[in-house]
Amino acid sequence: MDKLYSKTRLIFQVAFFALTNGYIKGFTSGKIYTGNSKKLCVPGLNCYSCPGALYSCPVGSLQAVMSQKSYTVSLYIIGMLTAFGTVFGRFICGFMCPFGLVQDLLYKIPIMDKKKCIKGHKILKNVRYIILILFVILLPTFFVNAAGGGNPWFCEYICPSGTLFGAIPLLIVNKSLRALLRWRFFLKISILCLIVIISIKYYRPFCKYLCPLGLIYGWFNKFSFVRISYDKDKCNNCGACNNACKMGIDVKNNPNSCDCIRCFDCVHSCKEGALQSSIGITKR
Repeated sequence: MDKLYSKTRLIFQVAFFALTNGYIKGFTSGKIYTGNSKKLCVPGLNCYSCPGALYSCPVGSLQAVMSQKSYTVSLYIIGMLTAFGTVFGRFICGFMCPFGLVQDLLYKIPIMDKKKCIKGHKILKNVRYIILILFVILLPTFFVNAAGGGNPWFCEYICPSGTLFGAIPLLIVNKSLRALLRWRFFLKISILCLIVIISIKYYRPFCKYLCPLGLIYGWFNKFSFVRISYDKDKCNNCGACNNACKMGIDVKNNPNSCDCIRCFDCVHSCKEGALQSSIGITKR
């Protein structure tokens, strides 16, 4: 049952990626899709510049609006993030994020001794706050050019998803873009390579320590529609749930932790049925 569930989750992740990045012509022409659907955001970290992307990224859209002189806050983007968070929480990270899928696949590569978390895990988690406050909010808002416009700092200097799904495919197909390469591209390639290498050994390091979008959705975990319940009367304190959790969470004491990506591995590990999900995923 656990292997079947794992395969089912993987299929869902791949299908969602294909659904939201289904503009095949973009991968062959090296051009970005600019249709009306680009006005809408998908829940996950899905780069606007990916040649196959049919929709926009919430973080990229938030920065784009905040960096414009005529806006101080985007109720549309904030409302969309709130709606996604209230319904799904970090289920989005576990099932709907393209770069989350990439990290899952990298961790499955049978090399290196696998570890859940990097040493200093509790301290490193705070880096997400720095990235959100500094690169997503403050720099795009206050560091503007003469025309009054700012830059999407997180997208331009950090985001590994944009590098992998956007920059690399475009550069492979569109030769004219290669002449425009500057130091920022090589910085982002270095960040991507580092995250890829670390992801082979440690589970989802980008999600744990760097992703501002996952941080935002995590704030909704305790009251989102998709959640995990714990029945202490059924629990025999075997510790299977904590062993199964790759995010380093003390599951029975904090089943709806802001770090939980709703992979439900803990639910499937519980033979007593003490853990259940609100969407019917359980193991008896």
